Amino acid sequence: MAIALSALSGKPIRVCNIRAGRSKPGLRPQHLAGIKLVQEMCRGKLQGGEIGSTQIVFRPGQIGAGDYTRDTGTAGSVGLLVQVALPCLLFADGSSTLTLRGGTDASMAPPVDYTIMLLRPTLKLFGVDFDLELIKRGFYPKGGGVVKVLVEPLVSLKPIELLDRGNLVSITGLSYVAGTLPIRVAYLAAESAIKSLLSRYKQAEVSIDRIKVPSEQSVGNGNGIILIAKTSTGCLLGSTVLYEKGATSESAGQSAAVDLVRNLEHGGCVDDHLQDQLILFMALCEGTSKIRCGPLTMHTRTAIHVAQLMTEAAFKVVESDGDKNVIVECHGRFSPRQ
Repeated sequence: MAIALSALSGKPIRVCNIRAGRSKPGLRPQHLAGIKLVQEMCRGKLQGGEIGSTQIVFRPGQIGAGDYTRDTGTAGSVGLLVQVALPCLLFADGSSTLTLRGGTDASMAPPVDYTIMLLRPTLKLFGVDFDLELIKRGFYPKGGGVVKVLVEPLVSLKPIELLDRGNLVSITGLSYVAGTLPIRVAYLAAESAIKSLLSRYKQAEVSIDRIKVPSEQSVGNGNGIILIAKTSTGCLLGSTVLYEKGATSESAGQSAAVDLVRNLEHGGCVDDHLQDQLILFMALCEGTSKIRCGPLTMHTRTAIHVAQLMTEAAFKVVESDGDKNVIVECHGRFSPRQ
């Protein structure tokens, strides 16, 4: 996020103690890939751009439209590459394309399905226009997934208000397997999720597709499930689970359902996985945005801190409905460098 804001504002930055306290501190391949992608897009200068580096200095140039390609070289998340590149290309001088390779379904990062099904429609409310095509899924440890992204530039972002969660209308989803895993695994996860959801929302309309990804559209073995809840006011809340080694399909489906129910119960208009991803876009607006969400995650608190350091945006967090949810208000005052 800091790198994207540096490129957009033209402000050089120094980032220290990168991933301090982690078992493997410093930059990992997906982080370095994202930084170098932004460096290429703005013709910037980078010091400390190495795997394991705990400090970088970045001096941005001018963001330019183009056709960009980046490979994490691992199963590192392509979703994270989209997060860092998209804001920059929205203020480029023309249409741009991204061809990104790596992990499309990676742990501790947004799966590509989440980006397509939740992030994209929510960002449309800001006026953001981008298309993401999933060419090939890539799983841990090989990666090898491919996505293509088309980004149209804009003049400014529109502030948004998401305050009325409304009533639950439907829950849809996708349970998938790839490689040598049998389709039965996807069915078991879906059935477990449906059973868990209906035990809480007995009148809900729940539908989960089950698929086996064709061999030419995936690399390696992998499986996962994504659930999307839609409300009467158009809010979308989701949950995703990638099956961990040793876990059963049924437990994966149930975990996804439990996470979705938890997010529905707090009464917010976005889920816990989306809240931090919207902070940067709120800061880039000219005007006031308000979003009701569950208790702030540490990622969201960090995003607010960075946004206020690097822009003139002013954030305010107001508790609502006791401690079940909060309203994040942002007075955006950002003018990207011309």
